[in-house]
Amino acid sequence: MPTRPSAAPQGEETPNLDFEAATPYEEYVRAEVLTHLQRPLSDDPGELSFLVTTQVMELWFTALVHEFSTAAAALRRDDLPAALAALRRSTRELAALNASWEPLAHLTPAQFNAYRGALGDGSGFQSAMYRRLEFLLGEKSMSMLVPHRGSPRVHRELEEALHRPGVYDEALAYLARCGAPIPEEVLRRDVSEAYRPHPGVEEAWAAIYADERAEAEGAAGDAGVVAAPESGRGPLRLGEALVEVAELVWRWRNDHLLATRRAMGAKTGTGGSSGVAWLEKRAAKPVFPELWTARSRV
Repeated sequence: MPTRPSAAPQGEETPNLDFEAATPYEEYVRAEVLTHLQRPLSDDPGELSFLVTTQVMELWFTALVHEFSTAAAALRRDDLPAALAALRRSTRELAALNASWEPLAHLTPAQFNAYRGALGDGSGFQSAMYRRLEFLLGEKSMSMLVPHRGSPRVHRELEEALHRPGVYDEALAYLARCGAPIPEEVLRRDVSEAYRPHPGVEEAWAAIYADERAEAEGAAGDAGVVAAPESGRGPLRLGEALVEVAELVWRWRNDHLLATRRAMGAKTGTGGSSGVAWLEKRAAKPVFPELWTARSRV
């Protein structure tokens, strides 16, 4: 445990500087560990920025996995305020994650090629923490466990996440307990498989959003004002929180696509992926799909 120095005399503005061991800041943040994790493998000065940016992204993935897991657990126990708080935190973290593309967003092919060879067969799709994040968003795939067979602990954690309900699964179960007509086959689906949109779920969300319109029109007739969306029922608030998350995930995928297209065009990606073609397919797929399609029916 770090030793706490005695407080400075009253009225003295000089901060405490004398510590017997590491500073309390170091003990808590572990900055020395973090700032010595960067080991460039080329002589190109731009590689450090690429490495730091990628490591920062991994830290944000970790935070987001925590938030989505917290939201899912809160929904499971019908604690909507705790779930909404976690989802709100996640949107700010997603915004910060998306901003972290900036150092890489303007790379030319020559600049990226200067250190691309250092990656070898490494590729972002091999990120275990990002895979856990995708699993929580409903993008399940047994094949995505294969790259991690050589890391038993990581493989075990991913396998557990694969078989655990995601945020949307828990949201739909919560809606059902609130009385929404979520189809039984959706509630009992195999959660180890990727989520597939269902017309019954779209109908349920459409009804929730139609209720908001009815409430707003009723308020306008009674008081001459339109009720604010935030005054709606719990399911509506949950739907809008999930839409915020989905929109920011879509922005993340598109920013990834654009940065890759700018740096390497249509060349094969590191790790043998199809590069831009694979990212285009991912960017075209919405998260929490019925929340988007239901809007056309309101």
